[in-house]
Amino acid sequence: MNSEELKALRTPLIVLLVVIAMVAAAVYYTDLLAKQSAAALARQKGEFQTAQSRMRQSGDEKNTIVQFVDKYRDLEKSGFAGEEQRINWLDALRNANTRAELFGVNYQIGIQHPYPYAAEFDPGTISLQESIMELDLRLLHEGDLLRFVNELRAQQVGLFHIRDCTLIRTDRSDTLRNQPYLNAKCDLAWITARPGTSAPGVKR
Repeated sequence: MNSEELKALRTPLIVLLVVIAMVAAAVYYTDLLAKQSAAALARQKGEFQTAQSRMRQSGDEKNTIVQFVDKYRDLEKSGFAGEEQRINWLDALRNANTRAELFGVNYQIGIQHPYPYAAEFDPGTISLQESIMELDLRLLHEGDLLRFVNELRAQQVGLFHIRDCTLIRTDRSDTLRNQPYLNAKCDLAWITARPGTSAPGVKR
């Protein structure tokens, strides 16, 4: 092949190389678009599956609410669930004192703090809180204390337990009847349950 023939082929060869380069670029770009489309499709599938999961979870939560909301409202009314009902506690103290025919009751309520034994109940998102109420009662005999506690429980104003009680005989020299012979100093722990932020269908 002489120089004249090579010169004649130069232009077609250049055009061929340009075409090959363009085809290669087109193939690369098409492959890139295909990979991007596949990634976008995978993201959309993931978002769709997440939306389906949330929808199923929402349905489960709704069923849970329907199943247990009445029971939760009953716990609210009983004073166990929700905010503390200290005013109700004090009314119950006065009523229990009257019904048990005691000689008055003095009280002092401490600040609310986490219930120290909550972990034993595995409450999950529920927050168990405790408030200590110190009571000072005057009694005619030991049985008055039991009657007072029973009257307090009967009013269903919350959940409490007696942490400790100390009975002290009063220093009396007279023999008057129907007068207090004992002082009782007791600590009551009032327990309150409040749902966490993730508890379904319950307002804080």
